[in-house]
Amino acid sequence: MSTAPDTTLLGKAFPPNGLTADETAAILRLQAVLDSDVEPAAIENDARGRYPTASVAALKRSGVLHAAVPRDLGGPGFSHRFSLEAQVRIAAADSSLAQLFKVHDELTREILVYCPDRLRPWLAAEILDKNMILGLAVAEAGRKVDSPMTTLATPRPDGGFEINGRKIYTTAAAEADYIATWAFNPSAPGVSENPLMGMQLNLIPAGTAGVNIHRDWDPIGQRATDSGTITFEKVVTDPALNASVPGRAPLIHASLRYQAGFAAVLIGIGVAAIRAAVPFVNNESRPWPSSGVDTAAADPYVERLTGELVSELAAAYSITLATGDLLDAFERGEIDRAELAAPIFAAKAVASRAGVRTASEIFSLMGTRSVARKNAFDRFWRNARVLSLHDPVDWKHAELGRHVLTGWNPPPGIYQ
Repeated sequence: MSTAPDTTLLGKAFPPNGLTADETAAILRLQAVLDSDVEPAAIENDARGRYPTASVAALKRSGVLHAAVPRDLGGPGFSHRFSLEAQVRIAAADSSLAQLFKVHDELTREILVYCPDRLRPWLAAEILDKNMILGLAVAEAGRKVDSPMTTLATPRPDGGFEINGRKIYTTAAAEADYIATWAFNPSAPGVSENPLMGMQLNLIPAGTAGVNIHRDWDPIGQRATDSGTITFEKVVTDPALNASVPGRAPLIHASLRYQAGFAAVLIGIGVAAIRAAVPFVNNESRPWPSSGVDTAAADPYVERLTGELVSELAAAYSITLATGDLLDAFERGEIDRAELAAPIFAAKAVASRAGVRTASEIFSLMGTRSVARKNAFDRFWRNARVLSLHDPVDWKHAELGRHVLTGWNPPPGIYQ
């Protein structure tokens, strides 16, 4: 295991990331691409508010899309800890790109578990040999987030499906090579007793007839995810791309994996905010007259607040990376779901607080000059604020509190 301190996030303030030598080498390759190609384009990506095509191409060149492919299929089989470290670093360069990677990495890890056995080697080869990236179409605009799915998968005689419906929040799908599309098959065996038996995932190639990508994503933050609306009108799927076997999916820890990922991205946003503030404080900000010092960086209150923000990020980073080890342990059958869920709830809560607070408080470090629109420092807060809304932190607090107070264990669910 690597014991060298991390010198590329926030100096030596963060603890060692605990990656293997191979994982460390992959992170260094990724970091080189982030520094040269991704971070310089982040402000423009945010301003355009559309899929960051060039940045995704750079991510493909880094090889990081291969990380989740297991060794038995020719991939590196990197740990969840690696995945979370990568998400922190990508988010520090461009948080929208980190969310796109997050979706691809999570889908890769999931589909290779619950897909038909014949699909596994094909999917692995597409990722490893062609740098294929996956996008997701699952959420719908129902009155409740867990309302029954209205996108239908009607079986066809050839074993494929006809897909009809409308999806929202389709992160990574706008220019993905394949769109992982969840729909409901009302005629699936056993569906009357268990509606989950009707859940059907299909991989739909880019450019498939009947897929309409509306490019209507217009939020205040995470703009370059291009997570807008997609409609499916008589979309005919390839039977070879049926990507789930009824009864195998969904995985009971899927929601926990994506919450850990959100924590990692929020930490990365906080890291990016501090990184942006440091040169401004040193070169542009003015010390408060009462401080009696010559530079803003020597102002004791600037020092104190910087240290406070960094310490909160470091704590969030530590617990979030630790949940990566727990995800691996759960998948090996070594811990139960509650032992995985409770720490992830805590990680999501502290990372949300640290990320949003840091992205706001950097203005207190930098002073009034920093709010000029040309600096684009507001993007950190906008991104953190939007991302933190995905599953309310108050519910993470309440569920974690209920567990400690009563011994209740959260059941599998969309956000639990």
